[in-house]
Amino acid sequence: MYSDGTLSPMKSPTAKLKRLFGGSGMEVFAKLDLLQLSGSTKERTANSLIESLVASGRVQPGGLIVESTSGNLGIALARQSVVRGIGFVAVVDENANRSALEIMRAYRARIELVPTPPDGNKLAARRQRVQQLLNENPGAVTTNQYGSPANPDAHFNTTMPEFMEAVGGRLDMLFVATSTTGTLLGCQRYLRQHHPETKLVAVDAVGSVLFGSEEGQRRFPGLGAGIVTELSLQADPDVVCRIEEIEMVRGCRRLAQREGILAGASTGAIVAAMERHMPDLGEGSRLGFLVHDSGVPYLHTVYDDDWVRNNLGCEPEPSAVDRVQGTSTR
Repeated sequence: MYSDGTLSPMKSPTAKLKRLFGGSGMEVFAKLDLLQLSGSTKERTANSLIESLVASGRVQPGGLIVESTSGNLGIALARQSVVRGIGFVAVVDENANRSALEIMRAYRARIELVPTPPDGNKLAARRQRVQQLLNENPGAVTTNQYGSPANPDAHFNTTMPEFMEAVGGRLDMLFVATSTTGTLLGCQRYLRQHHPETKLVAVDAVGSVLFGSEEGQRRFPGLGAGIVTELSLQADPDVVCRIEEIEMVRGCRRLAQREGILAGASTGAIVAAMERHMPDLGEGSRLGFLVHDSGVPYLHTVYDDDWVRNNLGCEPEPSAVDRVQGTSTR
């Protein structure tokens, strides 16, 4: 807890998962950031972003923060803002989780819903609306999650030291989901500085434009991006693994049904990515991943059989998780 009584992000536990890939001969470790107070690793990001604005004097109690968000960061910023006496406007698009919006409103956040533009680029439209709101509200600031160094700093300073301490400093591969790439970049900087032997896998969505891929439809928030973010230009993972949405669904359900961990779509994508890489790894390899968020906001999508059939055109749970292709970038 800080001197002003604000709750700081907690040190989340790391669990060794024995049933997720039973019989694989691998050791798998999950850092459970879904247990953060706001329900995701974005609690760390939000805290770092706001603290940097407070330290610079750009925002004070009574001020206003505006940010483009797909859900988790909005929840975390709303919570962090309300306890500091700062107003918050979340600029969201039509992919935003209904539950996430309800949680933000519970924290007294104002929601600005931006319709999908003719070109389909939801993220660009959200960022344009953020700039309009800043112009309309003199003194308002944005946390700029897409370019602020405080975003990766949160994970360089807290997430990675905690994780590597918990696993005795030994991981062969670390799997991290991407959106702004702030979490990925913070992990990358820490590993290259302290554990260069650990390979970093960026898990991205099919339809995301990150790392030179082509834009396509994406239904789940929080994984991938419709623009090349400022932070992503600094990201250099060892491997990029792109995941189809049905594979995210199946990965989520596998994690829930084998380990009792109800996680969001980005973590389901990581499960699929890990399975794809396992045939190429030796017995005894040690894999780590971040459980980025809770699956509660996804109960009406990822975990709803009818939604999956109607929107993805697939059965949600075949006999095995489909394989995905990892693409080396180094």
